[in-house]
Amino acid sequence: MKRTTVRLTTAAALAGLAACTSSGSSDRPAKEEHTASAPASLAALRTAEHSTERARTARVRSTTVMGTQLSLTADGVLAWRDGLSGALTIDYTGGTAAETMRDLGVTSMEARYLSDAYYARMGDTFAAKTGGKHWLRYAYDDLKTLGGGAELADQMRSTTPNQSVRLLLDSDDVRELGRETVDGQSTTHYTGTVDVRNVTDIELRRRLQDAEVTAETVDIWVNEKNLLVKKIEKTSTANGRVTQTAHYSDYGVKVAVRKPPAADTEDFKTLLSQSSINPT
Repeated sequence: MKRTTVRLTTAAALAGLAACTSSGSSDRPAKEEHTASAPASLAALRTAEHSTERARTARVRSTTVMGTQLSLTADGVLAWRDGLSGALTIDYTGGTAAETMRDLGVTSMEARYLSDAYYARMGDTFAAKTGGKHWLRYAYDDLKTLGGGAELADQMRSTTPNQSVRLLLDSDDVRELGRETVDGQSTTHYTGTVDVRNVTDIELRRRLQDAEVTAETVDIWVNEKNLLVKKIEKTSTANGRVTQTAHYSDYGVKVAVRKPPAADTEDFKTLLSQSSINPT
């Protein structure tokens, strides 16, 4: 039972970790082939990219569906001043993994992102099965020991809402679809399909190819202040179709995140070792 609990909660916690992230990289260079004859939509997207990046903080709520395996919602605040920090409440709403976790008493999780690690609070039932501590600590470097952990660690270090804009700038068919009202705001809707072979960031391209992703569809809505209001990313992977929808608001909101109490925190590597589980 302990092995099962650790396996499932680790997998679900890491899924929650990526719940509000984009797969883009913060070091994406400008795409030269678009520069010479960039349409107005690309110029507008570059402005949105810079404006969203400079905002530094935002409130976010998102929905992620990972095939039939897992669906979840996330709600909270994120900051990207010096690396990523923030706090989210993540609810597991469906899928086979969520059903099994529900049997173990885990239906939601509080997530905190700090400079050193990602912390997940699993609840009383989880604590009772794993030594009495409620929080799991995932050091970003330690995530690389998990299958897919390197990708998640990279995402956590570079994720900001403007990453969807960066990814869309790698599309060869990016286009403006017109004005729409989203969350009570007047926005411009942009869309495009990103061919993985054309992704500028080499590491991102490798990770997508390793997951057998060939293309990703990205839709974003940008308000009159050139800030991202909504995004939808759709990707087909070897494990099924992944759809993520996120809404961003309250740019500039104060974000103050505290490290959970040490006495109530267990390092996931220690827990894996105690459970005799090979992390890979």
